[in-house]
Amino acid sequence: MSRPSAGSAILPDRLAVPEGVSETLIELRDIHKVYRVGGSEIRALDGIDLELASGDYVAISGTSGSGKSTLMNIIGCLDTPTEGSYRLGGLPVHDLEDDTLSALRNEAIGFVFQSFNLLPRLDARSNVEVPLEYSDLKLQERRRRATEALERVGLADRVGHRPNELSGGQRQRVAIARALVNAPSILLADEPTGNLDSKTAEDIMRLFDELSVAGTTVIVVTHESEIAEHTKKVVQLSDGRIVS
Repeated sequence: MSRPSAGSAILPDRLAVPEGVSETLIELRDIHKVYRVGGSEIRALDGIDLELASGDYVAISGTSGSGKSTLMNIIGCLDTPTEGSYRLGGLPVHDLEDDTLSALRNEAIGFVFQSFNLLPRLDARSNVEVPLEYSDLKLQERRRRATEALERVGLADRVGHRPNELSGGQRQRVAIARALVNAPSILLADEPTGNLDSKTAEDIMRLFDELSVAGTTVIVVTHESEIAEHTKKVVQLSDGRIVS
């Protein structure tokens, strides 16, 4: 990954919204995503229009193949649309260069995945520190921020434990702490409870509830209605289109 340019560090501030103010943070207009496989075209997204305000708590729901993960990847700047425009905090994401896009992704968006994606040889604090390695922070400050993030998700007593010494729920909390360590404007979670039992899944969703109340924009991709019920808004997809 190329190192972000010096000017890119201002991106999170440009996405910040004053407390109590609701304004458009995510704006998608006529988004299409087409994959070409051999001589065939697969239309993963087919004309998506979507606006989300800062502080929204949203579920993107749909069956397998509905396009929800593709939509999350575009919102998270992990992929680009074939057609259409995407503005994030007023920034024209579709026009950004790779260095600026990398900075935006690393500093303004936190990701939580179903499979945790923790590094097995690192302890919890070191795993949480990983996104900070792209910053100019000194080691002591990185460790302080990682420890605070783990405290925030209730793992103050697990900072020195490796993933194989943690339960599934604890590993997902480490992943959430890693997503939060840069104080992102947006938290994107892709099937975050898919590998967890129902009680642990409920605990994780209560943590997302608390993050939403604290002002973080939380977007959860899920096919489970019980998970979607935690959110304040549900975007239902079918065949690459928003149906409700």
